[in-house]
Amino acid sequence: MSIAQTLTPHLPILRRYARALTGSQASGDAYVAATLEALVKEPGLLDTKAPTRVALFRVFSKIWNSVSLNASAEPAVALPAERRLAQIAALPRQAFLLVSLESFSEEDAAKILDVDVPELRELIERCGRELANQIATDILIIEDEALIALDLETLVESLGHKVLGVARTHKEALELAKAKRPGLILADIQLADGSSGLDAVNDLLNSFEVPVIFITAYPERFLTGERPEPAYLVTKPYQPAMVSAIISQALFFERNAGKTKKRAS
Repeated sequence: MSIAQTLTPHLPILRRYARALTGSQASGDAYVAATLEALVKEPGLLDTKAPTRVALFRVFSKIWNSVSLNASAEPAVALPAERRLAQIAALPRQAFLLVSLESFSEEDAAKILDVDVPELRELIERCGRELANQIATDILIIEDEALIALDLETLVESLGHKVLGVARTHKEALELAKAKRPGLILADIQLADGSSGLDAVNDLLNSFEVPVIFITAYPERFLTGERPEPAYLVTKPYQPAMVSAIISQALFFERNAGKTKKRAS
């Protein structure tokens, strides 16, 4: 199989990533073209021992980090999300997009950026903090386990957001959200009094729209493929960097709660 045949299925995904990274489809495509030209001239740049998608993104990242094709090119028209992301430093921006937009594992994203996993996590958290400076919000935590709630509260505040409150039950969640509407909800599904975080979220979404991230030790109950599923789902035990990336993702891409509600109900 030729290198063109090998890479062609992955090019639309690479173009999407390049646009998000650069803030412009034209600029992103210039980097994709430069990547392909480099691989045509020197096929050995593509690591045949790695999955093709990982190897292609690795070559692209090396070129993007060394060539200023778009350094002076601010897109004439950019989406609000693209304008926000353009202000984030290069490596944190890449780490965030590789994990949150392209769904690479931490190990694969670290390989693409030529860093180790702890450094990747630091980059993602840095991106989260930088994004929070632009889109900081009040977050409601619905979690009945005290240690996990404290851990989430610390993480949220380290990113620059404010914790509106921690609810242990369905009733507490409704009362806290009634007092002040959150800009994001982190919700466990099994709560202390036997009530459901899923039900609490659906009740809240009847009144207002907000992004929701579900956190559960039982993802198999919801990821069945047999019904609509939560838009954002984190499995316990979780990595703080992953939660950070998903918080930033939910706020950055401005997913509306209506979509979340349909998938979670």
